[in-house]
Amino acid sequence: MFRRLVWLIVILMTVGLVLSGCGKSGKTEKTTTAALGTAENPIKMAMVPSLDTKKLVISGEKLAELLEKETGLKYKVSVPTSYTAVVSAMGAGNVDIGWLSPIPYVIAHDKYGVQVVLTTVRDKSTKYWSFIIARNDSGINNLADLKNKRFAYGDPVSTSGAIYPKHLIRTNGSDPEKYFSNVIYAGAHDKVVMAVYNKQVDAGAIYGGVVSDAREKVAGTIKDVMSKTRIIAKSQDIPNDTVSVRKGLPPAMVKKITDGLIKVASSDEGRIAVMSLYGIDGFVRATDSDYDSVRKVAKAEKIELEQMDK
Repeated sequence: MFRRLVWLIVILMTVGLVLSGCGKSGKTEKTTTAALGTAENPIKMAMVPSLDTKKLVISGEKLAELLEKETGLKYKVSVPTSYTAVVSAMGAGNVDIGWLSPIPYVIAHDKYGVQVVLTTVRDKSTKYWSFIIARNDSGINNLADLKNKRFAYGDPVSTSGAIYPKHLIRTNGSDPEKYFSNVIYAGAHDKVVMAVYNKQVDAGAIYGGVVSDAREKVAGTIKDVMSKTRIIAKSQDIPNDTVSVRKGLPPAMVKKITDGLIKVASSDEGRIAVMSLYGIDGFVRATDSDYDSVRKVAKAEKIELEQMDK
């Protein structure tokens, strides 16, 4: 009886050890995070919503497809609801690449360590302006004529759609917060153009380049927009918008992406993709100091991240 009891104890101990071993094996299994740039963990690329969101997504996804072929990395494209959302997402590490306009870029850099890698090129130029447009039949010919009129800005933190036109009014001796009878923030530049054309406002601020401006974005549907509206004022020079990366993105990956974008933009298919995205001809390499003039305007206008969407 005693010998049977001993054998029973040995058997139970053996079974316990086996089961214990299986349990430990299960516990040591770890879920590994997929490497950045893979299908399971793609590089997150966000565009600011300065133009029609659906068109930006389509154009961005086409560019991502070409960039994937060039770099071997996977990308996921998004167009967040506002400029602030892109900046905040980069600060939180939820967006790896941001296509930021100048004012959002300097705020993102100074607050979150976001770094510009490329400046866009349009019509062989790396600078642009804020244009103020009005209808030809409005009787508005210059800034002075805008006093107590209805005005449309773009996004509250759009460089050419809000900050620089406000700075233009301020440097001409007036307070932009009290200058107009009514102000709206239309969001995208093409919406500002439509608001002016449809007489919802008397004038509005849009981006303008060497030979083109935001009015061309609606010329396909509003055939006479160029002949019915005109530029009545122009801001100081603005360095073109950026391709920027979040703080902590591995340098080797940054180089691969940067080189890849330059190479893609120089190809026939790539030229079409970047042109349809933001009217871009190509890119040049950039450093933060290229945006010091923008930083001065942001400081003069007291622009902070928390104020962007107010």
